[in-house]
Amino acid sequence: MEKGTISVSTENIFPIIKKFLYSEQEIFLRELVSNAVDATTKLSKLAKMGEVQGELGELYVEVILDKEAKTLTIRDRGIGMTADEVKKYINTIALSSAEEFIKKFESNDKAGIIGHFGLGFYSAFMVADQVEIFTQSYKQEPAVHWTCTGTTEFELTTTSKTERGTDIVLHINDESKEYLEEYKIKQVLEKYCKFLPISIRFGTEEVEQEEKGPDEKPVMKTVPRIINNTTPAYIKSPNELKEEDYKKFYNELYPFSEAPLFWIHINTDFPFNLKGILYFPKYKPNTDLNRNKIHLYSNQVFVTDSVDQIVPEFLTLLQGVIDSPDIPLNVSRSYLQGDPNVKKISQHIVKKVADKLLEIFNTDRPSFEQKWESLGMFVKYGMLSDDKFYNIAQKFCLFQNTENRSYTFDELKEHTQTLQKDKQGKLVQLYTTNHEAQHTYIDNAQKYGYEVLKLDGYIDQHFIQFLESKHNDVAFKRVDADTLNKLIEKDEEVASVLSKEEEEKLKELFTAVIDTKHAQVELKALPPEEVPVQITKSEFMRRMSDMSRMSGGQFAMMGEMPEQMNVVVNTNHPSITKLLSENNTEHVRQLYDLALLAQGMLKGKALTEFIHRSVGELSK
Repeated sequence: MEKGTISVSTENIFPIIKKFLYSEQEIFLRELVSNAVDATTKLSKLAKMGEVQGELGELYVEVILDKEAKTLTIRDRGIGMTADEVKKYINTIALSSAEEFIKKFESNDKAGIIGHFGLGFYSAFMVADQVEIFTQSYKQEPAVHWTCTGTTEFELTTTSKTERGTDIVLHINDESKEYLEEYKIKQVLEKYCKFLPISIRFGTEEVEQEEKGPDEKPVMKTVPRIINNTTPAYIKSPNELKEEDYKKFYNELYPFSEAPLFWIHINTDFPFNLKGILYFPKYKPNTDLNRNKIHLYSNQVFVTDSVDQIVPEFLTLLQGVIDSPDIPLNVSRSYLQGDPNVKKISQHIVKKVADKLLEIFNTDRPSFEQKWESLGMFVKYGMLSDDKFYNIAQKFCLFQNTENRSYTFDELKEHTQTLQKDKQGKLVQLYTTNHEAQHTYIDNAQKYGYEVLKLDGYIDQHFIQFLESKHNDVAFKRVDADTLNKLIEKDEEVASVLSKEEEEKLKELFTAVIDTKHAQVELKALPPEEVPVQITKSEFMRRMSDMSRMSGGQFAMMGEMPEQMNVVVNTNHPSITKLLSENNTEHVRQLYDLALLAQGMLKGKALTEFIHRSVGELSK
């Protein structure tokens, strides 16, 4: 038996690092600028500890594009490196100087130090066929020049650089010429470096000065273009900010968007570090829910807007920023790793959102009710998705009736307890999915004092089914699913004024007129003041059809199937007894068409024919 160690060839690993380390090529700029910010942050920390002598001067990072020379330079005025440090941190792959810096000074405060794995520098070779480093250490040792063409060989010499800090010079390869365009570099910097804590300069811009020139003409001045906001609202304490500050930051994140409803400021440092502001946007039926996502940052460096592992799916309807150095990231910082800390952070965010909504509901219910149209889908989605959110949200989830009065679920149950409990003891909640189309049925229910809820949202069918599973004593029934005496069954019964023979004759009259392929005639003894003929659809079959139509998948076919209708004839209505005595099929057709019209089902040619028949009757 033979034992040994596996040998890894650096010649083989280097191309892998260059080409497959990061998910997107543009991330090279994020990594190099982040390194430059780290070098500057370290200098500030050392200066506070008395480790740096002399004035620091103005601290910033500059990105310099030279299209003619085909170079892109990232320059900082940070701590720089000695020749030994270049050998240690640049020539040794995956040894992070940021990680060592934190350990050296025994600091538990990771805030401000971005680097972790020590591989970011090599992302430069994704776009460059040669990389140079010019660096002068704060220790005032001789400046050094390092150069490499993407192989395992390098050159290290002294250089004449006198200013403290580091220049990383990328000689852009032919395949990556897009990174020699100013608009592209500006775009990438604005995406990843928008909130870095050190000023990032790139190019220049013209700004108007306060003083005016001759004839009060504005005086323009060329100044360095600053890419980032070093002190974004979300890193500040809530007591430092006013309402206009939150709105201004929202506009900074999502320019030209409609003002948000309200927001939640998260500022936690135990048991994990988490900052952020989450905004509740105004939701409209045609809103693109994927357009403005939550942005994830780590120490003010943009990581991703795919945050589903940290933020539950229902919360992705919100907008804003979350930032945490405690969220574990893989080597490229582009995908989140599975970790118990992520779950804790996720649960914390959910609780903060639920508590904020409950607070607004309790302190300003009228305002909360006005915002419910935008909040409703988000809250219901959350209740369907997360039990802990459900437990809090049931206290503020609202149900609006057709008169626009709002109830919590407990208030609704109490309000309908007397009239809407059926003979089995189940509390029946009537609802409509289309106020206009189902107006006749709503009007009839309101005559009996019944509440009719508006449940016309995208997920309402799933939501009411969910509530029925939670509350066995409650049933939701659409107001046109059956006659009222069947929707809310009571002990009392209404007798029919027709004999058995008359009922059989009546059924024959209606069967001869209606489309029996998709409908069936049902005779019912109802109060004479109710409509003579009404169309109903089975609650179960219609609900299944609606959900299938929305969800697709293996049950999508059910959503396309024509719905079976019941044509309910009120045997006690005066017009029914009259048409029976007259044996008038035209009168039957007219009553049937009126019922279809009440359901919103009489359209096109059928509606035109109905109008012509009605006009003909009036002209007789």
